[in-house]
Amino acid sequence: MSISENLKPVNVITLSLLHPLHKTPVQHWTFDQESVIRVGRSSDNNVILYSAVVSRHHVEILRTDHGWRVKNISTNGTYLDGKRIDEVPVEDGIIMRLARSGPNIQIHTTREKRDPLKELLNSRRREDLHGHDDLHPVPTALDADDLPHQATLIGEDNPS
Repeated sequence: MSISENLKPVNVITLSLLHPLHKTPVQHWTFDQESVIRVGRSSDNNVILYSAVVSRHHVEILRTDHGWRVKNISTNGTYLDGKRIDEVPVEDGIIMRLARSGPNIQIHTTREKRDPLKELLNSRRREDLHGHDDLHPVPTALDADDLPHQATLIGEDNPS
């Protein structure tokens, strides 16, 4: 990969689960490599939300040549400004609600440029801080496939 390819902007999308009363973010998920982000109750989604009104496969967020699109795939519906949607373009800062009474998720999009020099310098700083021994391995960049999916329990009592 050439340096000019590394400097191309990357569409980064962040989904934020909002507190039901205060509408403040309580959890975030950030994606920069995925072409489809799936949200729902099932463990095969990128974002797993345990709520009775969230479908197993509730919504897909699709990367397009012109940005991102939200696509409802649930019979319970996905809502934007109180209106049920089928598929809409993502605008930075929109808030979608999963089902009529379900969780709110805010979507932020940014275009970041990859800077290989900055990535190299950060890597070297980590090496300097941690050294090169087997007890303290140097962290490396991970693909989304290397990370566990995150699940969030919503609106239900969590037994001790």
